[in-house]
Amino acid sequence: MKIDETNLAIIKHLRQGRRSFKKISEDLGITENTVRARVNKLTEEGILEISGLVDFESIPGHRVVMVGVKLATMNLVKKGKEFSKLKGVVSVSVVTGRFDLILIVLINEDFGLLEFYTEEVSRIKMVQSVETFVVYKAYNLKIPYIL
Repeated sequence: MKIDETNLAIIKHLRQGRRSFKKISEDLGITENTVRARVNKLTEEGILEISGLVDFESIPGHRVVMVGVKLATMNLVKKGKEFSKLKGVVSVSVVTGRFDLILIVLINEDFGLLEFYTEEVSRIKMVQSVETFVVYKAYNLKIPYIL
């Protein structure tokens, strides 16, 4: 599906939080049915996902950790999918640079870094090394609550 200027404008409106299709249609000068149809199509195609995101700093006892992973294999996409299924993992990106993967992980008092590494990462084969970056302050970082 092609993302045109109208689709981008609708997506930008939705990024601001819950908004009625009527309000979006009025702001963009298109019909409410057009907005509804486009949002449904974008959702069906897997391009758009409407979900609740939270500022992790507002949830007591929670932290976000970014983890750089160096693999002992070049099968980066397969390994990325494996990591994406681990408890606490919000997202996985295949990247260039000194790491092969960058993970965003949500931890809390019941599921900390030690548990993440010993119970989750330890199940993944061909991990050469990991480096942890604890996020102490974030700007514009909102995540789905997955724990």
